[in-house]
Order: sequence, then C-alpha cells, then structure tokens
Amino acid sequence: MSNVVSFDRTQGARGAALQTFADPADRRRLSATALKAFEALRQHWKLDDETARVLSGLDEAAWAETQQSDRVLVLSQDQLTRMSALIGLFKGLNLLFADSFAIEWPTTANAGPLFDGRTPVEVMVQGGIPAMLQVRGHVDALRGGV
Repeated sequence: MSNVVSFDRTQGARGAALQTFADPADRRRLSATALKAFEALRQHWKLDDETARVLSGLDEAAWAETQQSDRVLVLSQDQLTRMSALIGLFKGLNLLFADSFAIEWPTTANAGPLFDGRTPVEVMVQGGIPAMLQVRGHVDALRGGV
C-alpha cells in the first residue's frame, strides 16, 4: 500500500470532494448563507458599502439588491470563492485573537511584507481573490493552521 496521496481537480486528500462552487445547484444552496455571513462580517469589520461591494465581487446593481431586498441572489463561483476566503479569514482571526483585535485587525495598518503599511482590507481590495487567499493563508499560518 502506497503512502502517496493523490489529487485531481475534483478530489482532495483521501478522496474527499473539493468544494469548487462550479455546480449551479451548490451555488443556489450556498448563496443565502454566504450572503448572511458576509453581511455579519461587514458589520463586525465596519466596512463601508463600496469596500464591501468590491470585496464581494458584486456589481452595483446586485449589491443594491442585496441591501434592499429579501430576494437572495445566486452568487457566481467567483463571488462564493471571495466570500469563502473572507469568512475563513474572519474565523481564523477569531481563533487567533481572543479579543477585539480579531475585529480590528483587518482595518489596521500592518508593517509585514505582505501588507507594506496597508491594511489587510486594502490589500484584498487591490489584489482581489489572490490577495484574499494570501491574507487568509497568512492568518492560518500565524495560528499554526498551515
């Protein structure tokens, strides 16, 4: 028996299916929860509408609809990936910091090489999904999760 773990596009380690958000049924199922969690995160981090909209990947009309309607949008693969990265970051920060700094950290200037004096939110707004994944990975590494 081999100790090599194989990966492909649809399976992770030990054959577990990876969530890609490619399936429209998955996107319909997950969108309402993702939007609700993202709204809570936005309020905790005190993000203005424009910053939250850009981080979410929603255009102006879709953002306005989420703010004014009970109708839930079906998010795209890109939008769910963004929200997943941000929600994971939120969780990681709350595991790492047992105080209000978990809420303040994303909007606090950071001197680390990834941030270069900018806030993590600024880095993620400017860098999109790759930056979101880097920031999340940074926090996961700090808490020993990577």
